[in-house]
Amino acid sequence: MSDEARHRLSAEGADPLTLAGVNDANFTELQRALGVRVSQRGDAITVAGEVEQLQRAVPVLQGMIDLARAGETLAPEDVYRYATEGFTPTELGTPGDLGKIVLPGMRRAIQPKTPGQAEYLAKIAEHDVVVGIGPAGTGKTYLAVAKAVEALARKRVKRIILARPAVEAGESLGFLPGDLQQKVDPYLRPLYDALEDMMPHERVAKALEMRVIEIAPLAYMRGRTLSDAFIILDEAQNATGAQMKMFLTRLGVNSKVVVTGDKTQIDLPRREESGLVQIERILTGIEGIAFHLLSDADVVRHRLVKDIIRAYAEDQAG
Repeated sequence: MSDEARHRLSAEGADPLTLAGVNDANFTELQRALGVRVSQRGDAITVAGEVEQLQRAVPVLQGMIDLARAGETLAPEDVYRYATEGFTPTELGTPGDLGKIVLPGMRRAIQPKTPGQAEYLAKIAEHDVVVGIGPAGTGKTYLAVAKAVEALARKRVKRIILARPAVEAGESLGFLPGDLQQKVDPYLRPLYDALEDMMPHERVAKALEMRVIEIAPLAYMRGRTLSDAFIILDEAQNATGAQMKMFLTRLGVNSKVVVTGDKTQIDLPRREESGLVQIERILTGIEGIAFHLLSDADVVRHRLVKDIIRAYAEDQAG
């Protein structure tokens, strides 16, 4: 006979749609991931299954309830991570203050989805230079841009500088129509996308026009001193050692730098050492500089992205 048990939780004060998801998708994901059965009647939620299954499911479900009460968003992908990665939503912080970033004009808060992301945000808050290294989909750039917009909104800095090495945007693109900015814009597009997800379009346009926000190829940083600024270097694995040194030495008074990159996506010629790989080797241990490694456990895109990253890693290791 099955060692089945039931546990009842109160969802009083939690928005039913946020908690259960559209067409009960969140409950369906929890059931699929942990093999339990979830039913809701009014404010009472019952979860049934074997004792071992309930020991895993009840904390996750309670965390989901806490998030819904706090007005946070909750998607099936979030439930999947909580159920499979061995942590609960409330382990990221106190409900209602989950390390979240509240930006002016945004209906939703931006918050860490994994413990790794929460630690990454904490390091950005505590250090002048942070290097975030990890695979695609871990939120390393998106969260850095969110912290930059927050710092600007709270007047902690006077401007935001977003830079990327445009390794393909050199002389080889000379035949393309348009000026240099039009030629390199495709390589900077992900930064525009992240920014426009956090600020109304017209506010982004005005900030760019007033140069309160600047999005530019890494080469544009040469010879400048960047004070009172939040500076992000994205795709840093494609910066050479010389470019990385040039970039980091632009740091001025009251400025913060976040460097992000993925060491498995280096597009430099084989003879060139990645500046990201170099600084991980030579700058580790310097006070005020923090390195943070994100892994496939921090991937917050479609669940298949995590599986794809792991498959490639296993193939390269083999």
